[in-house]
Formats: sequence, C-alpha cells, structure tokens
Amino acid sequence: MTRIAIVGVAGRMGRTLVNAVQQDAGATLAGGIVEPGSSLVGADIGELAGVGKLGMAAVDSLEAIADDVDVLIDFTNPTTTLANLAFCAEHGKRIVIGTTGLKDDELAELDGFGDRVPMVFAPNMSVGVNLTLKLLETAAKALGDEGYDIEVSEAHHRHKVDAPSGTALKMGEVIAESLGRTLKEHGVFAREGQCGPRTDKEIGFATVRAGDIVGEHTVMFATEGERIEITHKASSRMTFAKGAVRAARWVADQDNGRYSMQDVLGL
Repeated sequence: MTRIAIVGVAGRMGRTLVNAVQQDAGATLAGGIVEPGSSLVGADIGELAGVGKLGMAAVDSLEAIADDVDVLIDFTNPTTTLANLAFCAEHGKRIVIGTTGLKDDELAELDGFGDRVPMVFAPNMSVGVNLTLKLLETAAKALGDEGYDIEVSEAHHRHKVDAPSGTALKMGEVIAESLGRTLKEHGVFAREGQCGPRTDKEIGFATVRAGDIVGEHTVMFATEGERIEITHKASSRMTFAKGAVRAARWVADQDNGRYSMQDVLGL
C-alpha cells in the first residue's frame, strides 16, 4: 500500500486528488498540506475534499507528516515544487510533479535532482493525453515534412496562470522532436497585425482562457485538400488525479531518476 501525501490539498486539484486516493485500492492517504499560516490548518482533509470526515488534519509543513509518507504529489507552483523536491531528496521520499509553468532555469534545477530522488514529472497525468502524445509522434513523422502545416490550440478555465499550457507545449515538443526541429526556433506563440505569411516549418500555438473549461487540446495537420485533427478533451480533473495516483504507486518502486508518464504507462 503506497502512502501518499498531497500538497495544496485545499485547492481544486488537491481536493480531487484526495478523492482519487480514496478510490484507489493500492494507495492510502498519508496527509495533506496547505499554505503556511492558512486558516485551514487543522481542518479535516476529508471534509475539505467533500468525502466526509477522515480524522486527518491538514498541516502546513511537509516535516509534520514526513515519517508517514512514501510519495508526495505536487500540483502547485514552481517555487513550492522545487522546495518539496529538495525535501524529498534529503529525506528519501518520492515525488510526483504535475506543476506547469517552470522556466528553463527551474527545469534545469529540477533535472539536477534526477540522481537523488525518484520522481515522475509530467505536464499532464491523463492516460488519454499520454496516448495522444504517441499518436502525435506517429502523425508528425508521417505528415510533418510533406507540406502539412501544424497548429496546436488549447483551452482552459479562466483561473489558469500559465500559457500555453504545459500539455500544449509538450505536444509541440513531441512533434518538433519527431521532425528534428525545436520549439525555440520554430514555435510561434503570437500572431498580430501584419505578421506575414506562415513559414513552412513553424509550429503555431493558440490559447483560450474562459469559464470552467477543464482542458481541451487539438493539434491540426493541414495541407491543400485535407485537414487532420487529433483532439483530447478532459471533462473532469479526476482523469488527471487518477493518473497521478497511478504514477505515485509506480514510482514507489523505482530507483532514483526523472521519469515521465510514458514510463509509468510503458509506452
């Protein structure tokens, strides 16, 4: 039985993760962490998540529950995630990271822990999204250099703070790598005014932020006479949460290293 603690347990994703752990026969909830000084410190985690009283109080530090935890799940922000990653490395814990919006220097810092802690890091924990990434790899190799324009569009709820989404960027990276390109050179993230005609090798991105959209991603391969679209739509955060719990169970048995959901799923 994998003992899982959740960072940001009072947030939208944190509450969903509590539900997902409760539904998983191979996992047990070991604790939940809220922001230091939060008025929710001491609140019952089950009541926060809407699953009924669990007799487990929210805490504001990982140190308070570290002895009872095998794997930490973190979907918070880059600063918090990197601090928790350092804690896990120091105390022999494992971690599943779904945090997005990390900058290049933060990603480099994360990579620096690869030989000190087993971690799963993925911009999207959904099984469906990770299968979609494999489809995009196949499609890019077949179509990308044969006159097909490639565009990635994504839509999320109005509260999301980073754009494009981590999932959209991952999709673009998979496509670019399959074609021997890089997003730094060929990614186009804004078009406005007299921007000129599209170039042959660019990978375009478009972003929508509105309402309560959980997450929608579409990649278009378009050429003269036809258009192919590969789409994934999430209607509930539970799909991400179940994937994260699956990753936590998997990483509990792994050696030090940075892993992806592709590794978890054996793709």
